[in-house]
Amino acid sequence: MGQKHVLFGSALRRDGANPVITATNQTMTDTPNQLPPWRGSVSLDFELAADGTTQWQGGARSPLKLLRHFTAGDGRCVMPLLHTAGGLVGGDQLEIALHAAAGSRSFLTSVAAQKIYGSRGRSRVQPQGRWAQITLQAELEAGADLEWLPQETVVFAGALLEQQQQITLAPGASWLGADVVRLGRTARGEDLGAGRFCNSLSIRRGEQWSVVERLSLEQEQLPNPHGMGGEPVLGTLIWIAPEPLENEQLAQLLKGGRADREGLSGTMAIGPLEPGLIARYRGGSSQAARLWFFRLWRRIRAVQGLSEPSWPRTWPFQEAELALNPEPATTATTAAR
Repeated sequence: MGQKHVLFGSALRRDGANPVITATNQTMTDTPNQLPPWRGSVSLDFELAADGTTQWQGGARSPLKLLRHFTAGDGRCVMPLLHTAGGLVGGDQLEIALHAAAGSRSFLTSVAAQKIYGSRGRSRVQPQGRWAQITLQAELEAGADLEWLPQETVVFAGALLEQQQQITLAPGASWLGADVVRLGRTARGEDLGAGRFCNSLSIRRGEQWSVVERLSLEQEQLPNPHGMGGEPVLGTLIWIAPEPLENEQLAQLLKGGRADREGLSGTMAIGPLEPGLIARYRGGSSQAARLWFFRLWRRIRAVQGLSEPSWPRTWPFQEAELALNPEPATTATTAAR
């Protein structure tokens, strides 16, 4: 069996099962004549061409849209995704299916933050309303390198979000994935309220599990010092290396990742996976999480002997200089191992 990881303690519920979501035909009581829920999808296949570049084929169903891709200097296919509806409400579903052929290199991100609005579809059976769902499935063949770094997800007060990610790797494949979630619009004095965030993540190579996580968060759990510690933002970055790193190489990577926390607020921890690493963020700033994860991304590329990543064009441009040139710490940072 692989390893199971907990975010800063055991207060976050992980009961080993997905949250029970019951579909009913009860009459909706919150808003009459509601429009049917969205069900957007993206399906992408990446293949290595004869000239060394990665080509793609696939499509999208509204409200998801594929923007114009471009090829990076190392031949990597860079693909931005746009959610044209601007956010999800209860009952909406987004499904993303990715397949990376042998030797291909690809990077996917989003154009803007994903917003999850307060749930709808309230009934006597479902007093909180219906869940919004986001599903990601990725399959990487031998030697493929896929990077999944979307912008943050903002869960509004009263919103119900279930997120599922299933990653399957062949020998020699490399996966880099990051996830940043803000629970409530804290700038407006808003918390999660009656909302809930559930996340299921599994990563395996063959029969070996690298990561298996199940997380369920409600407002009453957020103040727990062994959980979110009263902070609204959590983030996770996971890199599954194509092959095990040498001990000294891994030690230097982790040391550099800890140094990259300089100048950023929040509690940040980084540790080894077999093979690769896992990094956690807990704090009040999605910007700090994004900057730290970008710095880690640069180091991971360097360890692989790949070209240095550029600040994505769809990310907040005003942060690019901060990401590349860390400033001396001006805010409190908790340096967890």
